[in-house]
Amino acid sequence: MSYEIVAIIWFGLWGLIWTIYFVLDGYTLGTGMLFPFLARNRQERNQLQEAVGPFWGGNEVWLITAGGATFAAFPAVYADLFSFLYTPMMLILFALFFRAAGLEFMHKDDAPLWQKSWKWAFTISSFALALLFGVAFANLFYGLKIGPSGYEGTFFSLLHPYGLLGGLLFISLFIVSGALWVMLKTVGEVAERAYAVARPAAIVATVILSLFFVATSNRTPLFHNFTKASILWVVPALTFVCALLMLLFVWQKRIGLAFTNICLTIFTLMATGFIGMFPNMLPSRINDEYSTTLFEAAGSELNLKIMLGVAIVMVPIVVGYQLWSYKLFKEKITKETAKGYQ
Repeated sequence: MSYEIVAIIWFGLWGLIWTIYFVLDGYTLGTGMLFPFLARNRQERNQLQEAVGPFWGGNEVWLITAGGATFAAFPAVYADLFSFLYTPMMLILFALFFRAAGLEFMHKDDAPLWQKSWKWAFTISSFALALLFGVAFANLFYGLKIGPSGYEGTFFSLLHPYGLLGGLLFISLFIVSGALWVMLKTVGEVAERAYAVARPAAIVATVILSLFFVATSNRTPLFHNFTKASILWVVPALTFVCALLMLLFVWQKRIGLAFTNICLTIFTLMATGFIGMFPNMLPSRINDEYSTTLFEAAGSELNLKIMLGVAIVMVPIVVGYQLWSYKLFKEKITKETAKGYQ
């Protein structure tokens, strides 16, 4: 294979890895955001901990893989991201830390203040991660203030209306995903409260998704690639179809199908974004000549080919392990059986 083909394959893998991460971690972030509103006592908190506990670490593997793939396959992008967007990247890292600590440490001590503090650390950091990731990817779709001297904006330059709309979109989609996951994994009052959240949240998520696509069409160049090849419009169309099916199945209380469709909504949304960005990885809002394309950012041909071989071997192993874990912990969690993290 030629260098250009291998680079394009890695762009596709890069986008796919990020997409899988958001699909999988979406429900754990959503559960975290809903945590204090669904659980009223220690037993119910134990239920929610066990609903995500066996899975969230495996889901984080995809985030680590996405970061590693960026570093190894597109080192220029990795360097520029931490140079241009140091503050938001550090906020994401701190949110990841407090989210993990909140989930794991919540019940390590019986003191009410200890439990309350870590409970809200888990919830607030989950909100922060959804918001920050949404703002980050919305800005990649929108274009960054990259000029001849590098990034010419500030952290607050990222918080424009379109960027914040992206953050709200991620929050709303992940809340729906989390509520549906809780219904799939638990029984009793926690599941009933989750359904009470899922119905209005599904409407809100669908409305925000519609607004986001309208804003994308009017405020960004993301759909230019779609106008060049009409068949590509199938992808954003599927996003709407899946969102509407999710809404329908939530109303019919067919939770398995609703959860499948919220996952497909997130998947096709991210696919739309990466298709629209191609071949840019760090698009410039100022001028296209300052954008970083995948061909400019990609590592050496030998490096990309070796990594591709490693990915072909290792990714199926990771997928197999995760499928095994989902099968192993497939039973619903009740108040009586839930032990949480002691």
